[in-house]
Amino acid sequence: MFTGIIQALGTIKKLDNRGNDIRLTVASPTLDMSDVALGDSIATNGVCLTVTDMGPDYYCADVSAETIKLTGFAHYSAGSTVNLEKAMRPSDRLGGHIVSGHVDGVGEVTQIIKHSDYVEFWVKAPEALAKYIAHKGSITVDGISLTVNEVNGAEFMLWIIPHTLQETIMGSYKVGTAVNLEVDVIARYLERLMLGDKAAEPKSKGIDMAFLAENGFLRK
Repeated sequence: MFTGIIQALGTIKKLDNRGNDIRLTVASPTLDMSDVALGDSIATNGVCLTVTDMGPDYYCADVSAETIKLTGFAHYSAGSTVNLEKAMRPSDRLGGHIVSGHVDGVGEVTQIIKHSDYVEFWVKAPEALAKYIAHKGSITVDGISLTVNEVNGAEFMLWIIPHTLQETIMGSYKVGTAVNLEVDVIARYLERLMLGDKAAEPKSKGIDMAFLAENGFLRK
């Protein structure tokens, strides 16, 4: 588990293609690696990755094809800067909110409006995630725990202070930047809980052309 409080910035040094997976090497002179062991987790732009090799100022992790497809890793390359957070310990302060490191989808920055003491960011989420995004609720953007200040359909707005812009990659965002999104895990559990006993029922695959053909409603 993570908190969404970014501890350091890192730079992707290598992306080694290994067939269906890639071996990622991230260097960070400011991330304290003294208490990291092989098998530990580090959130990399909000994606929970397992450390498979490491040194005093770098770590390696294997990223599956499924993770690449479902996250912003499809847009990353050597030289990309990423937000880093080590997995939290039971004794740590929960400064942000409960973050699992399991990305729900990729959003897109649609507007950036600069104000005197903050920057207003608008992000468009995939439509399937819109129901989990609430005014004054929590959302994770590239691993950063943030508060939603306004919602309009599948778009939401964030007020970002200068400190956050300086300590994370948000200062480099442009209109069109793809960002990893993780909705509040509590919203996920509430949705499931509200199903009641129906939660135990298998999902219906619905009615489509394949279903109609399979059940004899369409002539060949």
